[in-house]
Amino acid sequence: MDVPLLPQQASSFAVEVDSIYFVLWALTMFFSLLVMAAIVFLAYRYRRGAAVDRSGPVHSDLRLEILWSAVPLAIGLGVFAWSANLYARTRTPPADATEIHVIGKRWMWQVQHGNGVRENAELHVPVGRNVQLTMISQDVIHSFFVPAFRVKHDVVPGAYTRLWFKPTRVGKYRLYCSQYCGAQHSQMDGWVYVMEPDAFDRWLAAGGNTPQKTPQSLADAGKVVYASMACGSCHDARPADSKLPAQRGGSLYGLYGSLVKLRDGRAVRADDEYLRESIMRPDTKIVRGFWPIMPAYEGQLTEEQVLQLIAYIRSLEAASARGSSR
Repeated sequence: MDVPLLPQQASSFAVEVDSIYFVLWALTMFFSLLVMAAIVFLAYRYRRGAAVDRSGPVHSDLRLEILWSAVPLAIGLGVFAWSANLYARTRTPPADATEIHVIGKRWMWQVQHGNGVRENAELHVPVGRNVQLTMISQDVIHSFFVPAFRVKHDVVPGAYTRLWFKPTRVGKYRLYCSQYCGAQHSQMDGWVYVMEPDAFDRWLAAGGNTPQKTPQSLADAGKVVYASMACGSCHDARPADSKLPAQRGGSLYGLYGSLVKLRDGRAVRADDEYLRESIMRPDTKIVRGFWPIMPAYEGQLTEEQVLQLIAYIRSLEAASARGSSR
């Protein structure tokens, strides 16, 4: 149910977020009016000159103390549990969510879909499908905010943050940066277009807003970056094979998602965060059996290129899974 003066409810989270908001508003108004009414009543009842018995005043009442402590505590814990559960769900993308990459930079949003379709200050998504945004900032802290979806998440430099939602209404909705990021912060906005699934699939297959160009997938673009940066001189993209020359940095084939043993005895999962850190600051986590000879690419690669490299490494993981199933 849409309420005047509030944004439309256009995602699966919107109704629940608004419900919490209205419950908090109602509780605030109820207890404020209750306290105000008690003050007015007592002030009138015990005003100067009123014929009221003032002998033997009661300074404490254990039952009253328990009542006004237990009731607010129960209400507060109930609202906390409700909102914490919703918050946890907004931060846990479902497995079937379509991943879209977002890079925040002063002062625009850069979006790239899995098949390579790019958008600036716009985001096209299908209605009724789960969508996950993997976001990072190129410079300072930004915040991705779509009021109609009731979702917001900070976009920070040097780390991936994730936001997901399920659009429930076809339409055009405003997108903002809600974190002050510089002189032109007010101009860092855009639009989210929610489309029917079939129309969205056609739009994506046609190359988005530039149908005359054939989009290059993230993985294919990552393969180009892999070759241009001569990553193959140390990291092979083929399966490990004793017949191949020993790699100074190990094979990337099947790396994504695996457990990597480090020189300090720890074992870490080779996920997006690990791969990004290993590309930008390779000395942070040294793999067991290797020396810290890899140069740091921080400042040499853009966040978009890093996302492309990670997508390429993930595609090698997929190739590994296909190979093992044969």
